[in-house]
Amino acid sequence: MTSGPPAARHVVIATHGHCFDGAASAALFSRLLQHVERGASLEFAYRACGYGPGQNSLDPTWLEGDINAVLDFRYTTAPQLTWYFDHHRTAFQTPEERQHFTEHAADGRRFHDEHYGSCSKLIADVSRERFGLHEPILDELVHWADIIDSARFASAEQAVMRAEPELRLMTVLEHHGDATMLARIVPLLASRSLHEVASLPEVEERWQQLAPLHQSFVERVRARSTPVGHVVYVDLTDQVTEVVGKFVTYALFPQSAYSVIVSRARTKCKISIGYNPWCDIPRIHDISAICAEHGGGGHVVVGAVSLPLAAVEQARTVAMSIAQRLAT
Repeated sequence: MTSGPPAARHVVIATHGHCFDGAASAALFSRLLQHVERGASLEFAYRACGYGPGQNSLDPTWLEGDINAVLDFRYTTAPQLTWYFDHHRTAFQTPEERQHFTEHAADGRRFHDEHYGSCSKLIADVSRERFGLHEPILDELVHWADIIDSARFASAEQAVMRAEPELRLMTVLEHHGDATMLARIVPLLASRSLHEVASLPEVEERWQQLAPLHQSFVERVRARSTPVGHVVYVDLTDQVTEVVGKFVTYALFPQSAYSVIVSRARTKCKISIGYNPWCDIPRIHDISAICAEHGGGGHVVVGAVSLPLAAVEQARTVAMSIAQRLAT
């Protein structure tokens, strides 16, 4: 009796959802795993991780695959974890988590480097340097992920206008990048050029639906901004706002050094903080450290804090205190 082909191995990739870098990281890691597990039959499932009250840690029950990866998100000590890549300064919530990572990093499948502007670039470099994998078709994806996640746009206007298809895809992912979207878009990003994927009719159709909302958001920021020294404080809690653009204040107020935006979504309040990379004022604050004080996280130049939906007044108070702190 001849045996059938071996059963496919179930791969779970939990990545930062509603995020261009999260989706790009999933695509790059998918290609890396196919390279490492050459000859194996792999079936991929994607999970969209998010930050919010009670959501700052990964649900370990998500890691139910034969191979489990966490990308562009906070570390977990769950024993099911197989692969890990991240670049956030706040990846480890406790010293014990960092120690756990250090003890298990010797297996060569866990990587963290806060000096990277994007998780995608970290995965690409590790793939090339440690595993001998370089896929030229993915270079464009890595390039744009690094620009987007580290705010290395040519100007604030470029980030706001979003004329390029790649930035329109970024917008679509910010709004629709849940597990269902990741299951559709990640295999395409892993096998085609970024420009081809970003130019797909379905992406353009979703962008056309989002473009008026984006322009409306720009006008709301203009109307609800208050200067606090060289900081722009924006209170958007008057209505539900699911996606907060990171660069609008820099285009509207080019001389500002920082922005602090407090908003109210359907499930949480959020405080978004960023440093204007196009201003002439040196950055002297570590935004990730400030956010961590309030249960949030991020990078030295951008970060966020999430609070319960009912804590609108607390969110406003915390946001204003951060704005005043950044203004000193």
